[in-house]
Amino acid sequence: MDPSARKNFNARFTAEKYERLLSDLNEGLQNPIAFRVAETPIFLTTDFRDKLIAAGNDIIDTVLQPDFKQLTERAIPNKWLIPNENDHPHFIALDFAVCHDRSGTLVPKLIELQGFPSLYGFQVKLGESYCSNFELSNDRTIFFSGLDKGAYIELLKKTIGGDCSPDEVILMDVNALGQKTSVDFYITRAYLGIPIVSLADLEQEGNALFYRLNGKKKRIKRIYNRLIFDEIDNDPDIFDKVVDLRQPLDVEWITHPNWFYRISKFTMPFLKGAYIPKTQFLHQVTPIPADLENYVLKPLFSFAGQGVIIDVKKNDIENIKDPENWILQQKVNYEPVVQAPDGGVKAEIRLLYLWPDGYEKPVLAINLARLSRGKMIGVRYNKDFDWVGGTVAFMPK
Repeated sequence: MDPSARKNFNARFTAEKYERLLSDLNEGLQNPIAFRVAETPIFLTTDFRDKLIAAGNDIIDTVLQPDFKQLTERAIPNKWLIPNENDHPHFIALDFAVCHDRSGTLVPKLIELQGFPSLYGFQVKLGESYCSNFELSNDRTIFFSGLDKGAYIELLKKTIGGDCSPDEVILMDVNALGQKTSVDFYITRAYLGIPIVSLADLEQEGNALFYRLNGKKKRIKRIYNRLIFDEIDNDPDIFDKVVDLRQPLDVEWITHPNWFYRISKFTMPFLKGAYIPKTQFLHQVTPIPADLENYVLKPLFSFAGQGVIIDVKKNDIENIKDPENWILQQKVNYEPVVQAPDGGVKAEIRLLYLWPDGYEKPVLAINLARLSRGKMIGVRYNKDFDWVGGTVAFMPK
C-alpha cells in the first residue's frame, strides 16, 4: 500500500466529505445504497499492482486451457445445468487478500474467483465520487490495461450488448430493483441504455423471450444475467410461476449461467502459483493435516460465504458426508494494511475482467475492493464498524 498517499488522505479526511460522498452516490436513487461504502479508497503501489496483474495472469492461463471445460464439468449441479453454453465467460472476478509473505513483503493471495458479473457500473461512479469529494490527484487510476473511463464503457458495451441495439438487451435478476446491488443496475442502465427486467416479467413464445417496453412486447436477444440460482434454490416451485430458464431458449446469455459454477471455488484445486493458497478437494486429502488451524473448510456449492468453517477440527472433516463437494484450503491471513485513524484495517481486492465475443482472452479492466475489521470479509462480519465496506483501489497511471 502507498504510505504517502495514505498519510495525505487521512490528514485531509473529514466526516463532512464522507457524507458528501454518500449523498453523491445516492443521488437519484429511490432507496439509499443497501451496502456500506467505506470512508476511504485503497492506494496501491506500482509494485503491488504488478503483483496483482501477474497473479491474475496465472489464473487466466488455467481458464484458457483447452481442457478447462472438461476439468470443471462436475462443478455444475444437474438441476442448474443450462443448455446452449458458449465458449467462454464474459466476466471473471478474482478476489485477492492483501497479506505478508514469509519475508514480510506485501503480496496478494487468491481467496475466491467467479465467472459472474460484479459491480462493473458502480465502481466507475464510486471512483469518480472519491476523486471529486476528497479532491484526489489525477495521477492515479482505478482502470487497468491502459483504459480510461470512455474506453472502459465502450468495452463494457461491447461485452454486454455485442451487435444488438440496447432495447434488445436486458439486465435481468429475480427482483431486479429490490436487490442490494440495484445501484449498479441503475448505473449500468445509464451507461448502456439497456432496460432492467425482473425474472417474473419475462414472457415466452416458443423458445423466444420477450419483455414489455412502453406496453409493447419486445424480443430479447441478449440477457445480461445477474441472477444467481442459489437465490431461488429455496423455492422448488419457482419455475411454475415464471419462465423456466433451464430450457434451450433462443437467447444469448451474458454470461451463460454455467460459468458461475465452472469458475468458482471448484477451480481452486487446479490453480498453481506463488499467489495461490494450497487447495485440495476434501476427498483427495490424505492424510488429514495435523495443523488444521492453518486451513479453512469450504463447501463448493454455497453462496456469500455460507457454510465456511474457519476453525477446522478433525471431526468437522470426518462428519462431512459428501467430501467431494468440499475443499480444504490453506488459510490466508489478511494483514491490517490500510491505516484508519484508529488502527489497521484488512483489505481485499477484486480484479474484474471483461471478455467480449471475438476476443482471444479476457481484458483486465477495473477493480473492486473491500475493507474489513471482522473475522471475515463481508457485511455480516463488519456490523457496527467504520472504515469498512465496499471501496475501490487507485494505482499509479
